[in-house]
Amino acid sequence: MNFISNNIKHIRTLKGLTQEQFALALHVSRSRISSYEENRAVPPIEFLIELSDFFKISIDILVKKDLSSATDANFLEIGNNRLLFPITVDNENEDLIEIIPVEASAGYLRGYSDPEYIEHLNKIKLPFLPTGTHRAFPIKGDSMLPVKSGSYIVARFVEDIRDVKNGKTYIVITLNDGIVYKRVFDKIEEHNMLLLASDNKKYDPYFVPVDEVLELWEYTCSINTQEYDEHELKISSIATMLTQLGVELKELEKSLN
Repeated sequence: MNFISNNIKHIRTLKGLTQEQFALALHVSRSRISSYEENRAVPPIEFLIELSDFFKISIDILVKKDLSSATDANFLEIGNNRLLFPITVDNENEDLIEIIPVEASAGYLRGYSDPEYIEHLNKIKLPFLPTGTHRAFPIKGDSMLPVKSGSYIVARFVEDIRDVKNGKTYIVITLNDGIVYKRVFDKIEEHNMLLLASDNKKYDPYFVPVDEVLELWEYTCSINTQEYDEHELKISSIATMLTQLGVELKELEKSLN
């Protein structure tokens, strides 16, 4: 489906621009902008390129993704482009926390910027969390002991990678490694990279180029699941742990199987 007309109007509004101001910025007439927003005309490829450059959003996202639920805080800069950063809210407009399933964690690399993927994730609400957008990520392996494989890390989204705090732990989403939980050190100024280190000293630290980092999430709290084998983990068991913390559960229909 083509969402371009609604997306042009919505993003223009987010930027606080009138049709006339937007037209002046793109050196076109206001009536032309109006015709695109009202779906009376289809923007040519030349205009889509200008639009992509102006909004810093890829043409593919502008045309194929419904951005109507985005706010001005819901965009993530990756390189020189911006992709939609989808979040979920409840009826009171409070952020819900998406749980990334263990067996589907590899799919997060493909779906992290897709509103439909995020919409179908299981969700919880943790009232005690600090301000910010949070997600719960499953941990595999023993590189960050005492956090064991099968545990969940609840982490807060970091909008600017330059805000990384040396020596703190983060969920790092990278092009090549997918979801990893590591202690992170800022080496951006010297090498344009992050240094990722494990707490388990049998694993060597390694560098990741900044342009390979898709998302960065700062550790907030962990959900330990040591009493379960990884293959036994289900949403129901995680729900029990969260209930004991006094949280409110939302839309936990699926299990992790």
